[in-house]
Amino acid sequence: MSGPYQKSASITRRSLLSGAAAGAASLALASCTTTSGIPPADKPKDDAGPGSAFGNYATMYAPVADGGFDVPAVPIDKMDRRYLRRLVPDPTGERPGTVVVDTSAHFLYLVRENGQALRYGVGLGRAGFEWSGRAVIQWKRKWPKWTPPDEMIARKPELEKYSVRNGGMEPGLMNPLGARALYIFQDGVDTLYRVHGSPEWWTIGKSVSSGCVRMLNQDVMDLYDRVPNRTPILVTSGVSAAVS
Repeated sequence: MSGPYQKSASITRRSLLSGAAAGAASLALASCTTTSGIPPADKPKDDAGPGSAFGNYATMYAPVADGGFDVPAVPIDKMDRRYLRRLVPDPTGERPGTVVVDTSAHFLYLVRENGQALRYGVGLGRAGFEWSGRAVIQWKRKWPKWTPPDEMIARKPELEKYSVRNGGMEPGLMNPLGARALYIFQDGVDTLYRVHGSPEWWTIGKSVSSGCVRMLNQDVMDLYDRVPNRTPILVTSGVSAAVS
């Protein structure tokens, strides 16, 4: 993962970096897309019809050109519809504007007004389960560079070409952080915890071997446009028991 590699009081550096190393090796050449539409109120496995005021999933997850990259569509017919972006009753009780990651249900919520939340499906790696608590999205990047730290490079010397000394891995469809990255800090210290994009749509809603919190690239692009720097974030488990 990119960004500062300081040690947080509530997370171990070694465990996160081992997850990031595996993630870098596993990513393929695909990526995703972004739209600003929101499906109507939650109905499990139900598509937002073409007459919806927010558009339909085919539109939301269609191909798009972004930042000089051609991002392909997500094959939504192959996905569990629970993990596609939708508006739901807020199960978190947090104030509007807060991001909540529910690691037990593989959902990320952006709390909205009037008792509602925008819900996205996420995939979680080892690093995604190794930190929890309250923090802030300190900063965010479009098509971020990825710079493996020296500890990772010592284990995988072939990653030296992506080191800070060599300028990191350039943004693109193969970059482990995808189209967007949100960098999580607690008490001014980098937690090494990231919410980031991924082309691996088949990992959404699942626990995989590597990474932090991965979203469909079009979903992380949508979230990026909705949250400013210093947005509060809560990483926890079990908030979604009443929402399927």
